[in-house]
Amino acid sequence: MTDDARDAAEEESAFSHPPVDPDATAAYGDHPDQVVDFYAPRGGEERAPLVVVLHGGAWRAPYDRRHVTPFADFLARRGFAVANVEYRRGGTIPAQGGEGPVAGRWPDTFDDIAAALDALPALVRTALPQADPGRTVVTGHSAGGQLALWAAARHLLPAGSPWRTDRPAPLRGVVALAPIADFEVAGKLDVCSGAARQLLGGDARFEERRPYADPALLLPTGIATTLVQGRRDAVVPMAVAEAYADAAAKAGEVVGLTLLEDVGHFPLIDPAADACAVVAEEITQLAW
Repeated sequence: MTDDARDAAEEESAFSHPPVDPDATAAYGDHPDQVVDFYAPRGGEERAPLVVVLHGGAWRAPYDRRHVTPFADFLARRGFAVANVEYRRGGTIPAQGGEGPVAGRWPDTFDDIAAALDALPALVRTALPQADPGRTVVTGHSAGGQLALWAAARHLLPAGSPWRTDRPAPLRGVVALAPIADFEVAGKLDVCSGAARQLLGGDARFEERRPYADPALLLPTGIATTLVQGRRDAVVPMAVAEAYADAAAKAGEVVGLTLLEDVGHFPLIDPAADACAVVAEEITQLAW
């Protein structure tokens, strides 16, 4: 099987699972995309760690939270309480000089992640009482991995940023899955057709806005962080995760980097793949 054929088969498998409806949904804002789907732990636990899931899709409109609902259900069946966060993404107008819709909305995408994480402790008290917000792990895939790393680094944002917090988020940790974690390296590799540059408003605003968005510039976080990456990932190559881990080391922080042999981009969120079980174990290591 060629690499392209194998990648296509992995993507097809990941997207072959029917969407799983949540047990509850709550809004954290007025926009239709400002919602969180909640999945109760399937084992009936009275107090289970909370896993916050931030979906990927290059911050582009066609990719919403529905494609990771089987992954959310997989985690719920592993005994976690799960919050699957939706957020505003790019519009439907094709990117100038790019492929497909533009990636992300500035500042809306970041407004939403900040608002959702801030609202979650109160939301889970009503919508998911089995969840223990004191044991929260944030995970995200691809573009969602960037958002997960960013959510854990808001206390490092430049002074005056509307998303900056006074102290580190009360998280047990972050598990970022094939994250777009270093915007400079992602740009050099043209990851997702220049999605990171589009997210920040294009070349004219890229360098100005990078300190507010690029996880590789927001270190050390002081929060336990693990990256899970397929060595054969052609969508977000492992060089991106390695660059983030290197940046963390230079900042004096040890970041875990789990590299999976013969694994591409999508098995990390595919309940039928062994890689997904590895992801669940990495989350378990931080949550319990």
